[in-house]
Amino acid sequence: MLELRDLTKTYGGRTVLGQLSHRFEPGQFIAIMGESGVGKSTLLNLIAGLDAPDGGQVLVDGTAMSALDDDAATRLRRTRMGFIFQAFHVLPHLTLQQNVALPLLLNRLTERDAGARAVDMLAAVGLAGRGDDFPRQLSGGELQRVAIARALVHKPALLLADEPTGNLDPETAEGILRLLRTEIKANGAGAIMVTHSHAAAEMADQVWLLTRSGLKLA
Repeated sequence: MLELRDLTKTYGGRTVLGQLSHRFEPGQFIAIMGESGVGKSTLLNLIAGLDAPDGGQVLVDGTAMSALDDDAATRLRRTRMGFIFQAFHVLPHLTLQQNVALPLLLNRLTERDAGARAVDMLAAVGLAGRGDDFPRQLSGGELQRVAIARALVHKPALLLADEPTGNLDPETAEGILRLLRTEIKANGAGAIMVTHSHAAAEMADQVWLLTRSGLKLA
């Protein structure tokens, strides 16, 4: 499903990722840990095609991201991937239900069906009855849960999560992680979660440590 081949990325002359090669098997829930600045978030951005490597390739289902034009890469992300970013990227002018339904509408599901699925996902992340609220009415932890609902709503084949429980209290974080695992396994999806939390990493099938020399099992 996902393969990294000699992936390299530098910033300002400093190598963040150097010739990283790894194959992620379908259906695995993988946690990636490592020191700050080692390139964990950069790796997620490269996998998603939101940033371009200086060398090497990211292959999704055997297709090199670098071989796709902008439209094709956008379609692949929209249909096959889900993203949970630290910055949330929740759209302030849309209600919570509209935010969560957006991936489904972009994939041409009817407004009625997209809205119903969005309501269900908001309930799954503990925000039942809040669909008509706007992002400005939410706390940081609630916004993170909206972002998680939006990332899962279209049942992506590959979920990329950057510190998905960073703004959540321990009890809520545990529930959200159980939801992530349940959704991933139910859909036969793969997931890569970057985290500093050992409690979060324990939910994964495998924990990998990213270092300057590459990935290794923790």
